[in-house]
Amino acid sequence: MFTDITQGLLWALVLIITFISFDKNTYKALYTTPARQTGVLACALVFAVLWQIKAGILTGLDLHILGVTAATLILGWRLTILCSLLASGLLFSFGQIDLELLPLQLLIGAFIPTVLSYLSFILSYQYLPRHFFVYIFVCAFITAGFIACIKISLGALFYLAIGQYNWQELADNYVYLSAIIWFPEAMLNGMAITIMITYRPHWVKTFYDKDYLGQ
Repeated sequence: MFTDITQGLLWALVLIITFISFDKNTYKALYTTPARQTGVLACALVFAVLWQIKAGILTGLDLHILGVTAATLILGWRLTILCSLLASGLLFSFGQIDLELLPLQLLIGAFIPTVLSYLSFILSYQYLPRHFFVYIFVCAFITAGFIACIKISLGALFYLAIGQYNWQELADNYVYLSAIIWFPEAMLNGMAITIMITYRPHWVKTFYDKDYLGQ
């Protein structure tokens, strides 16, 4: 499906982002904290379940819930990258993802959405009121829906660029589906974060009590 050059570039980007996400202190804390290890493994399993429940018409352009926005808010972007690698490895081992599609799925289905989700949190934290409902609706709900649309757009643009599909095929069978998937994505992530910060706020890495509950 992809040329050797395209495949090599995709894998190179995956390796670069994985390397950048590595932080000695983060992984040292992960190694010494059993509760955090449990959280990472649980998140990876949730990813694997969500990602294998998919639908699609065009090969390589599947539609499924991502869940990365909530995970990024809970674990931080570095550990979310790790979770996506573990989940993808698990799905690959069970034959749910082809090796040829694996780097593309990691990039547009996990890495880029994770980074954008964290960037949205940073911008919200810096420029918007630090309020409980702002955190839920902007950082989780709105961001997750937006990320779902970006993932679909990136996938469509990639396949258009390599000439795999023409625009009419992509628009009719994939791009227009963003109007359907954004709301479930937003709802799932918003509900997950609402439950977590209500009952286990200390588990959410990006939720600061003094800022969001002190307003």
